[in-house]
Amino acid sequence: MKPYSTWKYVLLVVALLFGLVYAAPNLYGDDPSVQISLASGDPLPAELGDTVAADLKDGQLVPRASGIENGQWVVRFDAAEQQLRAADLLKEKLGDRYVVALNLASKTPGWLRALGAKPMNLGLDLRGGVHFLLEVDINEVRKKAVDRIVTEVPALLRKEDIRYTGRRQTDSAAILEFADGERRDAAQRLITKNFAEYQVTSPADNPLALQISLSEKEAKRIVDFAVQQNLTTLRNRVNQLGVAEPLVQRQGANRIVVELPGIQDTTRVKEILGATATLEYRAVAEGDAQTAAATGVIPAGTELFYTRDTHIPYLLKREIIAGGDNLVDAASTVDQDGGPAVSVTLDATGAKNMFAFTEKNVGKPMAVLFKEREVVTTHNAKGEAIREHREVEEIISVASIRGVFGKRFQTTGLGSKEAHNLALLLKAGALAAPVDIVEERTVGPSLGADNIRKGFTAAALGLALVAVFMVFYYRVFGFFAVGALLLNLVLLVAVLSILQATLTMPGIAGVVLHMGIAVDANVLIYERIREELRNGSKPHHAIEAGYERAFLTIADANVTVLIGTVVLFALGAGPVKGFAITLFIGIITSQFTAIVGSRALAQLCFAKRPLKDVPIW
Repeated sequence: MKPYSTWKYVLLVVALLFGLVYAAPNLYGDDPSVQISLASGDPLPAELGDTVAADLKDGQLVPRASGIENGQWVVRFDAAEQQLRAADLLKEKLGDRYVVALNLASKTPGWLRALGAKPMNLGLDLRGGVHFLLEVDINEVRKKAVDRIVTEVPALLRKEDIRYTGRRQTDSAAILEFADGERRDAAQRLITKNFAEYQVTSPADNPLALQISLSEKEAKRIVDFAVQQNLTTLRNRVNQLGVAEPLVQRQGANRIVVELPGIQDTTRVKEILGATATLEYRAVAEGDAQTAAATGVIPAGTELFYTRDTHIPYLLKREIIAGGDNLVDAASTVDQDGGPAVSVTLDATGAKNMFAFTEKNVGKPMAVLFKEREVVTTHNAKGEAIREHREVEEIISVASIRGVFGKRFQTTGLGSKEAHNLALLLKAGALAAPVDIVEERTVGPSLGADNIRKGFTAAALGLALVAVFMVFYYRVFGFFAVGALLLNLVLLVAVLSILQATLTMPGIAGVVLHMGIAVDANVLIYERIREELRNGSKPHHAIEAGYERAFLTIADANVTVLIGTVVLFALGAGPVKGFAITLFIGIITSQFTAIVGSRALAQLCFAKRPLKDVPIW
């Protein structure tokens, strides 16, 4: 046999060491842990460790370890029961200022972590956690768009001195009435010129009116934008919760899937995900608010709201000076009197609007309007749960503008817990449209552990059956194939760990399937060796020819499978993607181990030995 290049042996040894090092973290498992972070997202105070230790001692809980990991305080325990007790205790002791989350912390040694070695992430079905399916309220998105029409179009007409005699609003359009056709036509030309996204028509029942609605293309765009913005906002909110390895992705036209591995307590998660709290800064309009509240007659361009505690009515102008869309940052703080407050930072547009308004209205009142959409669950006579939406719109502050300000200022008038939650929500961003939780599932950690055991058993059984078949059918070369397969599995796990891929049950199925596919390359090589022997080739020549001439066939077969996995990954979602990526990486590694790995073993065993026959029959 021809000498086998030294660099190939070196490459094989390096690949083996690489695989062992980066696959090793998956053997150490996880500790049940409690993860603590500030709700505001700020760095942890230095005294937190002592506070946590004292609280746990009072509760007669002894942790395995406690300290800062990745900017969060992590307390590790020996058992899940201690973890749950500690989480309840710390939530009560630390209060709303901190986010206390359940998690599983890796037990990987420090020297492996220093090399960048980490275990694979485990999906919900293996680790346990919560699954939410959220639905974006499309009707609310369209209603907001119509509200914008009602605000923008009349303002444009007033600016150009085109008067209209009446204005009303439907669910899908704004309708303006004019005194004559000349004004109607002038208004239609002006609206069409300035708002290409609006569709302007005259209703059949009133030729002197204009019906302004969204074009079909614009309606689809704003719905897509709202869902995408909600997706980004929900990701930010989940990050603020301090959850490890979350999954937030779009499903269909108006639904979003949120999966939080390792989390069992869903109460706070639902509060944060479904909340739509935001603030609006508006000018207080002139007029008798008491009369408007008593008669129900609201002056044009204004809206009636009430203060939170005293229920005093105020007329506020429709135009929003700055709102949730303009907020860049928000943090819970205290005001000059020691009361809870939210420190707000606006973007360039919001700061410009706020500066321009305060510059012209020093001494005049400005209101802070708090908006929130709650989901209230009631039960009917049959005991069935009924989910209803309740809109909360309250004025939390009305104060005279004492000076000019723009980018940074404080909002007061909130309770302590409300200030913390509002700061978190504002920092994460306001939802573009309300979301409803239409499906909720909790996977317990014991079920996840059972799935891991079953997956490991399936993989071990598959490996054993493949090994028995290969050794029985190909004898010594069967052992070479099994060695190459073991190296392949080590490399596969190592690459998945480096990529921080999330392993799920479909991913384990991909591993099991891959073990059967991986030995195909060896089967092709060994059958080629048999063919060479039948044609009268000498043993050493037959072995060389088997490896060299089977290469193109192996490559062709793997390319076709790779194409299939790429299609699965591109068109699939969730578990299908996990299956595809596992199979894809496995095929790449099997190409290397089957050709380089098994050939190196054959060279070491047979290259310098005289052979009368090849032990492959």
